[in-house]
Order: sequence, then structure tokens, then C-alpha cells
Amino acid sequence: MPGSMAQLIEDLFAAHPGDLPYLAHGDDVRTRADLHGQVRAEAAVFAGCGIGEGSTVLLQVPPSYTQVQALLALWSLGAQVMLVDHRFKTAEVAGIRSVGRPQFTVRGGQSGATPSFAREYELCTSHHPTGEQAGTGHRLVQFSSGSTGEPKMIGRTPASIATEIDRFTRIEGMPSRGERVLLLSSTAHSFGLIAGLLHSLARGVTAVFPDRVSAKDMLTAAARHDVHLFFGTPFHYELLGTARELPSLPSLRGAVSGGEIMDPAVAARFEGKFGFAVGESYGSTETGVIAMDVSGRMRPSVGRAAPGIEIRVRADELEVMVPDGSPYLRSTVDGRYEDGWLRTRDRAEIGADGGVRLRGRGDSLVVIGGLKVDLGEIEAALRAHPGVTEAVVVHDGVIDAYVVGEVVGPELLTWCGERLADYKLPRRVRVLAALPRTSNGKVVRRHEVLRAAVPA
Repeated sequence: MPGSMAQLIEDLFAAHPGDLPYLAHGDDVRTRADLHGQVRAEAAVFAGCGIGEGSTVLLQVPPSYTQVQALLALWSLGAQVMLVDHRFKTAEVAGIRSVGRPQFTVRGGQSGATPSFAREYELCTSHHPTGEQAGTGHRLVQFSSGSTGEPKMIGRTPASIATEIDRFTRIEGMPSRGERVLLLSSTAHSFGLIAGLLHSLARGVTAVFPDRVSAKDMLTAAARHDVHLFFGTPFHYELLGTARELPSLPSLRGAVSGGEIMDPAVAARFEGKFGFAVGESYGSTETGVIAMDVSGRMRPSVGRAAPGIEIRVRADELEVMVPDGSPYLRSTVDGRYEDGWLRTRDRAEIGADGGVRLRGRGDSLVVIGGLKVDLGEIEAALRAHPGVTEAVVVHDGVIDAYVVGEVVGPELLTWCGERLADYKLPRRVRVLAALPRTSNGKVVRRHEVLRAAVPA
């Protein structure tokens, strides 16, 4: 087991010959040696900016060769990287900076934008004199929405990341040396980053990226590079299921969905068109992969616990053993982590075959297009408006918001649009005279009751 992130990166590059292809986009294919050289050159630039062992760096770059190079270069210097989704707006990034207190920000592209995959971006590195050096050995930091509006910092150590990479290598059906995977999942999130990028580097697999997120572009990339597997979210498989014609895909043998549980109708439509079932990968930012079934034959379960993962169901909720300590940094999350067990907030049952079957959330977290959204974060953003006194946000296929105050809905949509990533935005904001409540004064969060309270 590597003792540092720099050693892990070197071990991953040394695992296979340098002439093996690693990243592919269109006709541009980068070998492992190509990328290794680019990582070293980028690391020299970052070192010249003062970044080194234990430096804290906020990295916000859209999915691209540049993002991969920058991330691996920073890790090769021993930096603690705070990985931020490129879709986050300026206000969200400011909130993350106030919690994470990075010493540097490395940015490429436009904050809040949703561009197609690009090979390269110009990077801008900023130094923050009031930032703080890493106080722990965590080298990957990601952020999860908080119901108070304050992001939760979630840390992973080099050992934790190395263990998860190895865990993926031991899951039946994962891609192996010489195979190619169409990587549709965001590389700023755990499944795309570790199962996609890092596992591919460890196993000599090529990660293929499409130009844009459309059925035509995804299938064009898959056919051009004769891919063996798809890695995506239910949103991607819903799009692929609408394709009128399929190109020749002689090597395609599987597909895995992560981020949220797939609608059975979407899964059935994909299987009917492609001739095989979509597998599931279930996990969390805090733990990485928890359960996985590449074959899709265990539906409606998400598969058995991944190798080395210990799980249990207590009070109807799935819990995961995290023996290395709480994954939460610089904040406490009441009741989530105790005696080595992390509460997932997912209601679940474990079948006789060991398959984990999920039965919905037990809190305010929902998943939109494979991305987790805490409805409480949206409520906090709405309540921050000076004209709003109360707010409740519900999800019933789409996000709707109900508020009380001296304000109009369109104004609040603009307000939210300036502070929240686009995928978190309510479809509508309705202004009520008062929020409906139960007899004991608790706000009612049922969609039909809230809708009935809207003035005619």
C-alpha cells in the first residue's frame, strides 16, 4: 500500500507499458507515457507557484485532458486537492472556499458553464494568503450539499483511494487491460473519478470521452473506439435508449450506471435496444463504492457488497463500516458517523443472496441526473433572500419550491440561479400566504397539500 499520493500516482503509471492508450477523444489518443510527461510538466509549473506537500488547492476545471493532468500533477506534489464540479456557480464556490480555506485555486473554463468535453483549457492559478495548509493526511476532498447551506467537506486518504481502486479490480466484469470504456460519468465525482479514471490507469484501460452528451455523440465515440463498456448515469442510458439506429459495436459487452438508481422502464428500454442489462454501482462520496453488479442480472438489487465492504441494516437504514475514522473534515454531521459505522440515510434490505435492495431516502437528499441535491440547501438559499420569511422545497420528479414573503417567483428563480448550480434549481417557485402545517405546527412537505395551498 503506497504511503503517499505521489507514490500512488507513480505506481499507477508504472503498472503498464507507457505505449498503451489511456485517454481518447475523437482522433486524439493520449498514451500513458504522453500523460505522464504532461503531468510532470504541469507539476513543475505548480511547484513554481509554491504548491508542494500539504498545500491545499481548490481545483475547478471541466472534464478534459487538462482536468486529468492538473489533478494528477497536484497529487504528485503531495497537495490536498479540493475537487469542485465545474457546474458550480461563483456563490457556491465562494461557500466552499470559506469552509475549505484553500491556499490556492486552480481554475480553467467558466464557472457554472456546462460545456462539451474539451481537450485543453488554459489554467489560472491564484494564491490565497489566508488559506491554510492541510491539517490531515487526506489528499482528495469533495463537497456535499448541506441542509444549512454550508457545504460538508469529505476527505479521502491515499490509502483509502488505493484500496478502492483495488476493490474495483476485484469486481467481476470490470474492464481489464486493453479494453476501452466510454466514460460518461462526471470525473469530478467518485464513480467517474475512481471507477473511471483511476481504475483505468491501474488496469491499462482506455477511457473514451464523447464530444457532447447526446445519443448520437455518445454512440459515435463508442463506435469510433470500439468500446467494451459504458459507464454513465441513468440520464445517459435514457438518452441512449432513444437512439433510432445503433452503429456496429462488436466489442460492447456491458454497461454500468452510477449516481442514482435507474428507473426500471429506462433499464428495460436500454436492454431491449442493446441486448443486455445495465449494471448498477451504488456508493457515496463518503465511502466510495458500496455494492456493485456489472452484469445487471441482480436487478432490482444494486448487487452484493463490494470486496472488503462491511454493511448492515439497522432501523431500516443501510450502514457501512468506515474503520479509518469519520470522513467529515472541519465539521460534524450529527448522527452520521458513530463507532466506525456511517449511516447512508438510504432505506434498504439485504436479500438472501446478499443483494442490496434500496427503498428510498430517509432524509432530504434527492438525485437529479445522477447528481445528489439536498433540498435543504435550496431552502437555505431561498431563505437568504431578504423578502422570504419561510421556504419549503419538495421533489416529485422535479424540484418545486413554496415560499412565504414579499417577493415574486421569477425574482427568486433568478436569485437561485445566481447561487446554485443549474441542476439544483427549482422548476417553479410559488408564493403562499402561509405554509400549510400539521396540528402540532410542523410544516407539511407533501406535494399535493402544498399545491392545493397555491392561490387560484
